[in-house]
Amino acid sequence: MRKLVRRVRSRSDYAWYLAVREWPLLVVALGVLLGAVVVLPVAVGAVLALIALVLGVAMLTGDLRGLHRRWSGHEFTPAEEPFPHAEIGVPASYPAAVYSHLPGVGTALLSDEIDRAVRERRFAVRIAEQAYRPAPELRTTAPHLPTLHSSDRPLFNGPVVGLRSDPLPGGGDAEVRLHRTRYFDFQVSNELCGMRITDPETGAEFDLRRRLLTDTAGRLRGLDAGELADVVGVSTLAFTTDGLLLIVGDGDPSGSGSLEPRDLLTADGSPRRDLAEVLVTGMERELREETGLTGGSVAGTELTGFARWMDRGAKPEFFGITLLSVSSNNIPGSTLDFVDIDLATMSRELRAGANVLEAPSLPQPLRESGSLPLLLAIRAAALR
Repeated sequence: MRKLVRRVRSRSDYAWYLAVREWPLLVVALGVLLGAVVVLPVAVGAVLALIALVLGVAMLTGDLRGLHRRWSGHEFTPAEEPFPHAEIGVPASYPAAVYSHLPGVGTALLSDEIDRAVRERRFAVRIAEQAYRPAPELRTTAPHLPTLHSSDRPLFNGPVVGLRSDPLPGGGDAEVRLHRTRYFDFQVSNELCGMRITDPETGAEFDLRRRLLTDTAGRLRGLDAGELADVVGVSTLAFTTDGLLLIVGDGDPSGSGSLEPRDLLTADGSPRRDLAEVLVTGMERELREETGLTGGSVAGTELTGFARWMDRGAKPEFFGITLLSVSSNNIPGSTLDFVDIDLATMSRELRAGANVLEAPSLPQPLRESGSLPLLLAIRAAALR
């Protein structure tokens, strides 16, 4: 029953998302329906009503045909080739930034100096008054995306938070801008960059990674110049009192997900003013939701780093490390696992030039199935 409810909710979210963006078509359809209602019970003026009905049907048919052409003009399939990191420069504003490509896992943009700024610099938070909305040409791609109407993995159009400025190093306090958005808008903006788009008639391909992510100099755009939802990812590594790393599923961080509007508010409903506080709140919420841990099991969380996940439209990702007040023996859960990892040894290997996937101290299960957020969170924790 719960599975059916989730599927119905997912489908209704999808239908409403499309309806809001195609309201002119719905208005025409309503006009046709009203014309039909008038024709049936009223004899006087039936000829005029019938003409109006015929015209309405003709307009609706034309709109439906145009909608079909617009929606079926291209084919959308997941891109198999990795992000072209060797061909796209790093943002000019990112100090000492490098791309890190982990074969079979993904590509991220990293900067040790930005990691240090995230850990040490205070960033005030400013929330945009207007919620993010994708450009019309992006919104019309929604029916193409199999992820939005998949029955195997239902998605919900829940509220999330995006980032519109970069957490760069500098002196004193700084400010970052956040905006509210929804998950489907993230799907038709950032996630669209991971699709292979082709014209079935000509075979021409459209590379949105270059069109939406790069500037005129061929560099990756900073978040302040972005046109995408850029939903904030938050991931934390939780360590038990006996020193084990808590892993969720096959290879995900202890807590990992997206920043949500509720993370922007304190318990009494007042706005949080500090970015670190907002991020830690989101990390610990995801940790509790995915592991079943209570708030009393969390001793504290610190930020460790930042990256941009290139395979998902260069979305921003923040990482942290959480100390728990319970041992591994006191944490039940069939989907949870515990791994012994030596961060000190990992730090020496990374500083010697190894990437996290090649580091000898990385436990074999994580080498085989670790997700990109997990591996990047381990890297940030080791180098903090």
